[in-house]
Amino acid sequence: MLKYKWIVPLLLLIFGFTFQNAFAKKIKVVTTLPDYAYIAQVIGGDKVEVTHIVQGDQDAHFVRPKPSYAMLMRHADLFVTTGLDLELWVPSLMDMADNPKIRSGQIGYVAAYDGIRLLQKPSALTRAEGGLHIYGNPHINTSPLNDKVIADNITIGLSKVSPQNAAFFEANNQKFKAEIDRRLFGAELVRLMGGKILTRLALSGNLMPFLQTKEYGGKKLMNSLGGWLKEGMVFRGQKIVTYHKGWVYFLKLFGLEEVGTVEIKPGIPPSPKHIEALVNEMQADNVRVILSANYFDAAKVRRVARRVGAVPVIVPYYVGGLPQVKTVFDVFDYWISHLRDAYLKTAQ
Repeated sequence: MLKYKWIVPLLLLIFGFTFQNAFAKKIKVVTTLPDYAYIAQVIGGDKVEVTHIVQGDQDAHFVRPKPSYAMLMRHADLFVTTGLDLELWVPSLMDMADNPKIRSGQIGYVAAYDGIRLLQKPSALTRAEGGLHIYGNPHINTSPLNDKVIADNITIGLSKVSPQNAAFFEANNQKFKAEIDRRLFGAELVRLMGGKILTRLALSGNLMPFLQTKEYGGKKLMNSLGGWLKEGMVFRGQKIVTYHKGWVYFLKLFGLEEVGTVEIKPGIPPSPKHIEALVNEMQADNVRVILSANYFDAAKVRRVARRVGAVPVIVPYYVGGLPQVKTVFDVFDYWISHLRDAYLKTAQ
């Protein structure tokens, strides 16, 4: 019997590891935006439990800081917010939550914007500009290139909270960013040039001139472009009106020119006088598409569109903004396909 005496300790060791893994405490992640929640879930996998505060069809500027949100944050190991002045309700929730480890500068705090090249930084600060964003435009979710930076930031945050899983998080991060590159540039172009080079060119505004002038294997590199950018060539260089200045990163990447907004200024509803001026401008510039998030007044957007014979493109702004929009990839698929169809319709 002595030769079997090692079996019991071995079984205890095996089952001990099994039970430990089965009941391992998941990292509680709370995010402001549903897009951040999706990215955190992709990177964290089965190591995380993710919840978000802003709903997919909700304006992130205007969220009432409910006690239930504070309770989520009180028990969070990691909190992900834009880090600018998009979610001005966060400080109130932070005070209510009383969780020191998720405050700015602490191990459990992630500023999603960190490392992103912010656009529309104001040269002067005045209330006359409406809901002015003093650090730059905070709607960073509108560019897939920004999502790659956001993913890096979330990966760093998760790795700080759970360093033993850092390699797991980084592997998932690399897969996510590779999928962004493939969907944005197309698999063939990524294979030829690599995602990092393409990203640098896109951020500098030099991607299209480069692809149009450079050759590989006897053909222009532009012929290898695929993905969202290829699909978006239908509207590259076109003019557009938006409801709110929340699309700047998307418009820059896809080469659209914003000539006006339905809002007078950020956060200030349109007056009849402003709408009249906007209609005149759209007619003068032959602008035939209006883009709006689906949490704004769709009837108002459609009324303006009818007056100038424009196509209203009303889309979900975040993951979950419509039942079928379940991922950040779905968000961009929806925007680009609906804009493409709108511009093709106006060309008929």
